[in-house]
Amino acid sequence: MDLRRGRTEATMILVSMVHVFAAMVGVSSGQGLVPGVIIFGDSVVDAGNNNHLSTLVRANFLPYGRDFAQHSPTGRFCNGKLATDFTVENLGFTSYPPAYLSQNATGNNLLHGANFASAASGYLDSTANLYQAISLTQQLQYYKEYQSKVERVAGKAKAAALFAGAIYVLSAGSSDYVQNYYINPLLSGSYTPDQFSDLLLQSFTTFVQNLYNMGGRRVGVTSLPPMGCLPAAVTLFGGGSNGCVALLNKDAVAFNKKMNAAAQALKKSHPDLKLVVFDIYNPLLDLIDHPGKSGT
Repeated sequence: MDLRRGRTEATMILVSMVHVFAAMVGVSSGQGLVPGVIIFGDSVVDAGNNNHLSTLVRANFLPYGRDFAQHSPTGRFCNGKLATDFTVENLGFTSYPPAYLSQNATGNNLLHGANFASAASGYLDSTANLYQAISLTQQLQYYKEYQSKVERVAGKAKAAALFAGAIYVLSAGSSDYVQNYYINPLLSGSYTPDQFSDLLLQSFTTFVQNLYNMGGRRVGVTSLPPMGCLPAAVTLFGGGSNGCVALLNKDAVAFNKKMNAAAQALKKSHPDLKLVVFDIYNPLLDLIDHPGKSGT
């Protein structure tokens, strides 16, 4: 599958999943909009935070951004808009949540959310540390700092309404496998894929629990994609074949099944938590296996 086309299709699937989440919490375009969108995760949703880090994992050069505003790179790992960009537009916002480390993340610009995502981050802090990215733990620390800034700008009452009513989006996991576990003999020698998935899900559960304690109530998280079909995975582990790597896809399926169970457990322990797992695995695999169905 062409990388550029694959990125576009993946983005559109993510958009539809986030829209499903928005509908489930009772919002849609033209009606009562959520007060903001808060974004955590990896390169799928990084809007430019890595531009401000000492990391090689950056998207601040062409062809990234060639179809975005001004046709220039912004730090998004995409030729155009991210899934979260489309989402905030359809929720009625006229601007995108600013990358938290950017110069735009000040004052009133913070009152409709912020983006804390960092390419090469994962559920494990060690994954982010390998690439000098922002770990999920640090992303939450930045979010805590962000809350204090919003309270100073808007006052505690308006800030509390934003934190409680916002949509929180999380995308992570692929980097833990493709950029860490599969290429790190220390990890793969210490954990079976099943044990490694349990390790990641402990971090996922901890993250959601901490976010809940900080006021988050509407959380959407993406499943793993068919990792064996990612261009990097095919190149590294495909043995010269252009086809998807079956073993990696099998690990993704197993992880996703456990993630759904973990999400159900979290909702059971927190009845007021609206937590949605977006299945991006099956729609993406269907596009890869049957490209004609999408007109490509």
